[in-house]
Amino acid sequence: MSAAPAASPTLPVAGLPAVRGRLTPDAPVGRQTWFGVGGPAETLFQPADREDLAAFLTALPQTVPVTVIGGGANILLRDGGIAGVTIRLGGGFAGTAIDDNVVVAGAAALHLNIALSAAQAGVAGVEFFSGIPGTLGGGLRMNAGAYGREVKDILVSATAVDRSGREHVVEGAAMGFAYRHCAIDRDWIFVEARLRGAAGHPAEIGRRMAEIRAAREATQPIRARTGGSTFRNPPGDRAWRLIDAAGCRGLARGGAIMSPKHANFLINTGNASAADLEELGEEVRRRVYDASGVVLEWEIRRIGRSLAGIEPVSQGVPRR
Repeated sequence: MSAAPAASPTLPVAGLPAVRGRLTPDAPVGRQTWFGVGGPAETLFQPADREDLAAFLTALPQTVPVTVIGGGANILLRDGGIAGVTIRLGGGFAGTAIDDNVVVAGAAALHLNIALSAAQAGVAGVEFFSGIPGTLGGGLRMNAGAYGREVKDILVSATAVDRSGREHVVEGAAMGFAYRHCAIDRDWIFVEARLRGAAGHPAEIGRRMAEIRAAREATQPIRARTGGSTFRNPPGDRAWRLIDAAGCRGLARGGAIMSPKHANFLINTGNASAADLEELGEEVRRRVYDASGVVLEWEIRRIGRSLAGIEPVSQGVPRR
């Protein structure tokens, strides 16, 4: 979902539909993202449950822009913040249950917690989730993957609420999955999913998860302020290799740097602005294009407005 232009009028909480959850004006959501940067949400809505979300969307005028954020792992929120209503699913959407080797999880459940719940129940096949940052809703939206598997490999079905408040159950085969992509309308908000596992031994599942944890710690800057992989891998190649070959490992701008440990990780060293991070990412895209002719596409989702009101940079050929 896209944020409204900078000229959007102020949206008073008093003029929004009544909710059982929480409506917060001028909410400081930027510092809650993994990068820890970005401006406020004009209005943040945290629904109590699925019914609260559906009722709110049913009553909300279609002219009000809506942006959905999850755990903040794969988001770069611009310094000007987000216009309209920002929806963040919370505890009412974070449950996990096991039903005959099928994991039923809410969209706000952390991938790691889903993997741990499955392991404890002796359900194998979900271990790779322990290597994916963020929450299930975002994982569904981008067909998240790691260590040779993706969401599409285990998804039975997903439940979503559309912009008018109607609920839909979508079978895994109908999601239109591709690499880091699903074809479901961007206005639909995922609220739950069913994930197919298989019977396994908890100790063996735990061993595999320990291997994934060790591999991440050895190769990725997991304790830094980062949003995960910055760019998608182009067909037949790796983004980190192209970034390295273009001389961008360790490249810095302001408080932003491309990780010396893994060249495809953009890091806030402590005092970066969202503009620093995005501009460094665009500089990397330019240098990679100049060196190889390959156009890197952002995997991190950039949302909101810059302080200058500039719209998002295209995924196409980098600007000069």
